[in-house]
Amino acid sequence: QVQLVESGGGLVQAGGSLRLSCTVSANIFSINDINWYRQAPGKERNMVASATRGGSLTNYADSVKGRFTVSKDNAENTVYLQMNSLKPEDTAVYYCNVQGFYRNLIEYNAWGQGIRVTVSP
Repeated sequence: QVQLVESGGGLVQAGGSLRLSCTVSANIFSINDINWYRQAPGKERNMVASATRGGSLTNYADSVKGRFTVSKDNAENTVYLQMNSLKPEDTAVYYCNVQGFYRNLIEYNAWGQGIRVTVSP
């Protein structure tokens, strides 16, 4: 069964950068669709970035457009969210969601455990 392990969160000052990583811990064939969500305290979980069609089509929430970049490393079975020019309003728990196929071509859809990002003024 696929498990996603997130890392790279933490505390950063406004204007700083963080890179979140999400590693797929299973013998998989492919990573097809990547979604990054975030949930701020007391608010709903919202998608902030996605990469579909094998990563060729990306989409970003207006609030992060131009600052966040989603990518993947197929050799490492890892997806990333590069976050630049961070703002206090980016403070949230971030979740990765990855969809793809096992080597037996059965589809998987898995979520990371969530990782906290705190941006101080």
